[in-house]
Amino acid sequence: MAPIPLQRDTVQRPGTTRAGHAHGPRLASRTSLPGIPLAPSAARRFVRAALAEWTGLGVPAAVGFSDRLADDAVTVTNELVTNAVVHAGTTVDLVLRLEEEGGDEPSAALVLEVTDHHPARPVSGDEPGADPGPAGVRPGELPDPAEYGRGLQLVATLADSWGITYRTGLKTVWARLPVDDWSAPPAPPDGEALRRGLRAAEILAPAARRTERDDAVWDSRGAPAFLAEASDLLAGQLDEDLVAAIAGQLLVPRLADWCAIWLETEGAGPAAEPRLARVWHSEETGTEPLRAALEREPLRLPAGVGPGPVSVPVPWPAHPAEDDREDTPAPPPHPGGRDGAALAFRITAAGRALGTVLVGREGVAQVPEAVASLIEDFVRRLGLAVGAARAYTRQATISRILQRGLLPSKVAEIPGVTSALVYEPSDDGVVGGDFYDIFPCPGDRWCFVLGDVQGSGPEAAVVTGLARPWLRLLSREGFGVGEVLDRLNRLLLDDAMEAAEAAALMVAAAGGQQLHDGTQSRFLSLLYGEVVPLPDGGVRCTVASAGHPLPLLLRPDGSVRPAADPQVLLGVVEDVAYESQIFDLAPGDTLLCVTDGVTERRSGPLMFDDGDGLARVLAGCAGLPAEATAERIRRAVHEFAEQPPDDDVALLVLHAD
Repeated sequence: MAPIPLQRDTVQRPGTTRAGHAHGPRLASRTSLPGIPLAPSAARRFVRAALAEWTGLGVPAAVGFSDRLADDAVTVTNELVTNAVVHAGTTVDLVLRLEEEGGDEPSAALVLEVTDHHPARPVSGDEPGADPGPAGVRPGELPDPAEYGRGLQLVATLADSWGITYRTGLKTVWARLPVDDWSAPPAPPDGEALRRGLRAAEILAPAARRTERDDAVWDSRGAPAFLAEASDLLAGQLDEDLVAAIAGQLLVPRLADWCAIWLETEGAGPAAEPRLARVWHSEETGTEPLRAALEREPLRLPAGVGPGPVSVPVPWPAHPAEDDREDTPAPPPHPGGRDGAALAFRITAAGRALGTVLVGREGVAQVPEAVASLIEDFVRRLGLAVGAARAYTRQATISRILQRGLLPSKVAEIPGVTSALVYEPSDDGVVGGDFYDIFPCPGDRWCFVLGDVQGSGPEAAVVTGLARPWLRLLSREGFGVGEVLDRLNRLLLDDAMEAAEAAALMVAAAGGQQLHDGTQSRFLSLLYGEVVPLPDGGVRCTVASAGHPLPLLLRPDGSVRPAADPQVLLGVVEDVAYESQIFDLAPGDTLLCVTDGVTERRSGPLMFDDGDGLARVLAGCAGLPAEATAERIRRAVHEFAEQPPDDDVALLVLHAD
């Protein structure tokens, strides 16, 4: 999934306090986020960007921001936005304000407000206009964690004050974080401040190995920030080996001196050996010796082991005895030290074992309990990322196999006509609904097809897999263009089609794929035509369009006109008599056929074909051969917007020689 684009609106204005004291500029930044799982990640980016922008304005309170305050603000934002997404699921409005008050005792605070548009609980409290908490919770008390999670407990710990405000159709949760010292830029932090203010960015940035690890940084602030940012990095990857590589760099050297990650081979039996996907050591020279030792004795946890840490022997050969011969080569340094400790964690997702993580520390008898608990939480997130990557890989593999079977291996060459084809399925890992074909028929005819099935996945694949051979069969039986569409329409509405879709749904369910309403996937837009060569050059075309973007006819003088009339989609209405249009494609003429991935290509609120945009681009192709015309259209579609196309792009060009 792509990151949510953020729109930040920053306002700076002076004001006064309730006591009448003048206070400095009040900064405010606001944004709106969709109620989807990516919203917390986008909110964290928004807060960090806003704080950096305010610091650049030179306001004293902003200049005095500490790393600890920034981390607290990001953590509180993450919890409040996550709460809003989980419990409301609506658009989330986020406001970040810097309130600076003068007077005898000047102060400043960051105020966070997160508003959703569908309160999950009724308003409680006796006083009108009060700021009640969730139903049944008195002001100043925390809600039951079993019902609301522990997010608000974390907010209460980090914030100076917090509360919930209910309005008609709205619920706002706010938190106030005091600015520690805003009178001057902060002095260099001492060791305690460094431990308390460890930033998530520093946690995830490449770092040299520490000479002395300080586990005190993993307090109530450091651990949530680490897990939140680590989740972002892991969740965005679609390759399990890359997930394992990122996980190793996150663990070493911050939580361990070395680690190894095994992944079970998908589809292999229980006796199959796991694959050593990643080995990471804080000392560069220690990685390969560690890998060699681990490959000799792969780690296998017993079947009954759960997700918790399991203490295992340090996997390294013993040091040579002091009385060994001097010329005996010494083994590499022990990755865990003589008194090192190693813990193993099972990687799981949806109740399935996906692999094992082994971490080690040197010079210690055991890994601290808080660190082991943090690694356990991290491995849970790793399991979700590996499971998601495998699901994507399975879906992409199935799509590639289906795509190869649903599309022709090659298209026929039409005498007197040069054809060019562009087919670019969207890169979403599922089978696309677009298909094409050019094939010969009896009677010196050649037929061409460009279709688009409603939806995607197994249901759409069923329609594509049946529609293309049906079209070939009907065409070769001698039916006219309109009659072919009539019969195909009845076939799509037939009970046999429902049975085929039911089989596809069963296959999808067996593979754990998300199912959709199969009835809609039978809707099919289709452009179908036949070509007959003429004795004096050129060809005669007979074309019909059923709910499809109309074909465009380009003359050598640059004029462009539609070559068919619009008609209803296939698979929608039973009693339809489809009609066809006949025209000659003279030498130098070009016929362009596209799917809606071309005409409906978006750039903000605009579409590519708005204002006959496709016709204008085609008009500039007068005199070009088929290949050059297809390439110019393809390039124009891609250049229309910065983002790559999110739908299949298919176009067919026929140019009369």
